Amino acid sequence: MYQHLDLQGQPLPYGVGKVVCVGRSYRDHATELNNPIPSEPLLFIKPASSLVDLAAPLVLPKGLGAIHHEVEVALLIGRRLCHADEGEALAGIVGVGLALDLTLRDVQDNLKAQGHPWERAKAFDGSCPISPFVVPDCVTRLSELEFSLAVNGQFRQMGNTRDLMWPVGLLLAEMSQCFTLNPGDIVLTGTPKGVGELLTQDSLELQLDGQYRFNAVVAG
Repeated sequence: MYQHLDLQGQPLPYGVGKVVCVGRSYRDHATELNNPIPSEPLLFIKPASSLVDLAAPLVLPKGLGAIHHEVEVALLIGRRLCHADEGEALAGIVGVGLALDLTLRDVQDNLKAQGHPWERAKAFDGSCPISPFVVPDCVTRLSELEFSLAVNGQFRQMGNTRDLMWPVGLLLAEMSQCFTLNPGDIVLTGTPKGVGELLTQDSLELQLDGQYRFNAVVAG
């Protein structure tokens, strides 16, 4: 069963809650998929059952078409945020990590064409592999945080939070106007361009802030 972990593999003192995600928060990613640029954060939620340890073999659904990787900065919330301002929102972050927002792309395209919600494509069991968390003081400023994903030794996604259309504090504050963020909830901040299909036995390396590396492999 999934637990939030620190870099030493020790459990963190927070229960496992929901995962709040934002779509199209990097302009270049919206453009690469020919999606319109949203005028406000496009929010959706993954349930706690979507969370799995990034270090465990990634088990992909079968027979549902292409499954894409979307690497994202993940923020662990440590205090209740409800109608928070930006300062309160930033103070509520107790961990920084990386996650994969796994997406059933063919399923999502079909849902979008019909004007239906995305949950079948985004919120399935195991759709959010996630790394251990680093305390915020041990990374560069959240407004200038580099991250990347390499698949089989080839870089596919490289991003920096300075390119977010909504800064981290503003993004969390906006989320908290819609629904309360509780201790143990995770916020995914969005993915840069370069998303692509994952295949059986692919080897992944995720890098955060140029100093933290997390490895994963797709199960055979």
